[in-house]
Amino acid sequence: MSAAEEGGGTLARRAGIVAAGTLTSRILGFARDAVIAAVFPAAATDLFFLVFTIPNALRMLLGEGAVASAVVPVFAEIRTQEGEEPARVYFAKITGALLVVLTIVSGAGVLAAPLLARLYATGYTDDPQRFAETVTLTRVVFPYIFFMGLAALGMGGLNALRRFAVPAFTPALLNVALIGAAFWLVGPSVSLGLPMVGALALGALIGGALQWIAQWPVQRSTGLLRRPSFDPSHPGVRKTLGLMVPMLAGFGVYQVNTMIGRSFLTFLPEGSQSFVYYGQRLVEIPQGMFALAIAGASLPTLSELRAAGDHDRLRVFFEKALRLNLYLAIPATVALVVLAEPIVAVAFGRGEFSRAEVLATAESLRWQAAGIWAIASVRAVLPMFLAYHDTRSPVIASAANLAIFAPAAWFLMQAYDHVGVAMALSAAGIAQLVTLLALLRRKVGRLGLTAVTRSAARSGLAAAAMAGAAWGVTRLGSWERGGNDLGNVLWLGGACLVGGVVYLVATKLLRSPELEDVLAGVRRRVKR
Repeated sequence: MSAAEEGGGTLARRAGIVAAGTLTSRILGFARDAVIAAVFPAAATDLFFLVFTIPNALRMLLGEGAVASAVVPVFAEIRTQEGEEPARVYFAKITGALLVVLTIVSGAGVLAAPLLARLYATGYTDDPQRFAETVTLTRVVFPYIFFMGLAALGMGGLNALRRFAVPAFTPALLNVALIGAAFWLVGPSVSLGLPMVGALALGALIGGALQWIAQWPVQRSTGLLRRPSFDPSHPGVRKTLGLMVPMLAGFGVYQVNTMIGRSFLTFLPEGSQSFVYYGQRLVEIPQGMFALAIAGASLPTLSELRAAGDHDRLRVFFEKALRLNLYLAIPATVALVVLAEPIVAVAFGRGEFSRAEVLATAESLRWQAAGIWAIASVRAVLPMFLAYHDTRSPVIASAANLAIFAPAAWFLMQAYDHVGVAMALSAAGIAQLVTLLALLRRKVGRLGLTAVTRSAARSGLAAAAMAGAAWGVTRLGSWERGGNDLGNVLWLGGACLVGGVVYLVATKLLRSPELEDVLAGVRRRVKR
């Protein structure tokens, strides 16, 4: 099937493959966070989540950000216009270039650990021991970006060839490594002179390496696993680097945003880093299952349609992707707001994680979940800019995010502590979406947003019915007993099942075309 012939069913099927892998990773991530919360006290997890944020933020430039913004569109363009072999030659050369960059960045990060710790953990500078631990763990975990960058590049190449399964499932290996580290690397970590939570830093390095290595067999079968070569004069490499230059500005904005958020939290009561982090992890489950899945599945098609000059079909395809994204994002938003306390109680309410910490995390989750629909839509809109090789407009939208987040977080945290930071995250996501849509409308003309709005209204009505049904079921749980209570697990599962069925029935009665797209994708997958 050509790019021009693809429709909602094909997109749903491909997104479904990515979503299945992402769901596996998110389930393991759920287990990972539950294990970490039960094994390590909040003061320890505060420290790890802070230091792991630093290399994770670099992924926006040297990982998924670089791949989505520059490598995949250029690969698709070369493949469409020149053929398979030139595209694979380009991939080997961009791999060589990225190897050099990642090596330099990893070494610089290790050397600059004290400065990074001072920027991200300003509130710890008055506690010499805690600050020293922050520096040490930053040095240990920073080389994660080397492995993650190469893994993300491999995922991008395979996605460009429409090989979605392996890239979708390999991220789960990081969660496997961190779970194993919590159980088996605490002793070795302490023997190396690291704090107890250093086990997780070692686990992150192992998990990053596994994500890269696990792709080698399928890369070899598709011709992507070749000897890297450093050739900055190659036209494709020059074009990729040219597209990445504006990303430096976007990366700077994102880093400042992340740095401000983490730094603010170091001034708040103990556990604040963890409460916000666990909330973020939970909202990432639906975002990863469909927002990233739809974005990853749609980018190759959008890039090929743009390369072929078929702008009308490109806009139609984009509208379908955005409608499908909201069809899934709106119920996820409503469900996590309504079920915040039951979800956190079942996920983390055991071991070192007390009832007070459950309630604090639930409030963080509730306010972060309020912005899921917007942040998921941002991810669905970005591929349109990337298909047009426009990496500047997303930078402007990121700046709008920062302009809202920093003052809102500072103002709201004065009254609401970590919950204020959660509120600011959602507000900033909405500002970023509005800015992106305005810039895209100026760039390509009409976007079909009237149809998208009608679709979102139908999904909102169905989600309201879903919320009422799910909330009624959760009234039967005893959430103060936490996640070790089997009854709570069953009642939460029942609430999700009942809510999901009500949503599907409601959208069927409201004649939502996105439901048929989802079902068509499932049917096509089953027939294969």
